Amino acid sequence: MTVGSYETNLNGEGLRIGIVQARFNEDVCHGLLSACLAELKHLGVADEDVLHVTVPGALEIPLVLQKMAESGQFDALVALGAVIRGETYHFELVSNESGAGITRVGLDYSIPIANAVLTTENDEQAEVRMATKGADAARVAVEMANLAIALEELHQDNSEEE
Repeated sequence: MTVGSYETNLNGEGLRIGIVQARFNEDVCHGLLSACLAELKHLGVADEDVLHVTVPGALEIPLVLQKMAESGQFDALVALGAVIRGETYHFELVSNESGAGITRVGLDYSIPIANAVLTTENDEQAEVRMATKGADAARVAVEMANLAIALEELHQDNSEEE
């Protein structure tokens, strides 16, 4: 194996991105989406290469990510949502299960997923984080899609040499 390094690639041209957005905590989720879409455009991802769908809440996100991953039509996926602590244990359940499901889909289908499901103590924390986290999710999706493609090409090149 040759020792080298991979330079971060934030060029989104030609990448296909799927976005799954929860509707619960709607204002925050719209803020996440707006920031994500603006950053994807800034990175060169064409509007026609983005599929955006909504689901009721954070617990429904993993299933739709799984369906998108199964389709083989995307280079990366993005999960957008907001889970804000309430007075019951439900916050922990939703946060933990949503996060675990999102991670499992990425690993099971070998597809990068930017997890921008906010988990905050209150509405104010979510509102402060939504623009930054939405844009971060776009950068993570593009960077990881490019890295996954580069690693797949490296794997193919090594297979051909054998």
